[in-house]
Amino acid sequence: MQIAENILIEQIKNGNKSAFESIFKTYYSHLCSYANKFVNDIDNSEEIVQEIFFQLWQKRNNLIIQTSFKSYLFRSVHNSCLNHIKHNNIKQKHIENTIYEQDNNSQDFIDNIETNELQNKIRITIDKLPTERKKIFLMIRFENLKYAEVAAKLNISIKTVENQMGSALKFMRNELKDYLPIIIFLAINFITNILKIE
Repeated sequence: MQIAENILIEQIKNGNKSAFESIFKTYYSHLCSYANKFVNDIDNSEEIVQEIFFQLWQKRNNLIIQTSFKSYLFRSVHNSCLNHIKHNNIKQKHIENTIYEQDNNSQDFIDNIETNELQNKIRITIDKLPTERKKIFLMIRFENLKYAEVAAKLNISIKTVENQMGSALKFMRNELKDYLPIIIFLAINFITNILKIE
């Protein structure tokens, strides 16, 4: 492993956001292309890669990389793609919202963001969603309901919930693409607070 990589790893473990963003920008597009070879869906590929980076930051204190950073990331994406494919084979029996699960461990990072512009952008973007799609998005993201629970509450099919949520997330990513490295860190309670701002 190169000395520069050792330094980057230590910086990330110490919470250096610039080091993390450098790794993100270097490998993100390549990892998405690699993931797409497995799942054959660019939206799912982006979601898989974003989750890898989210977990990388979230668990940075215990980060152990014995190979190159590049090999570590590609291996992580490979494993996540296999899990994604396995999940899709059984999702009709047991649909879970695992890809988008987040927790509040990133709050320290969020507190340091210049939030005004980003808060407004997120609130405006969510408000642009069609009424039914917005309702489904809020129920899953802010009420922590599973797809099946939302389907039961709204008296619609699970497939409809899945499609609406996928469309909502795709729209959010497109609208907020300039903030993508930051959006990965957004905890659920942070966005909830944004929505409450008058």
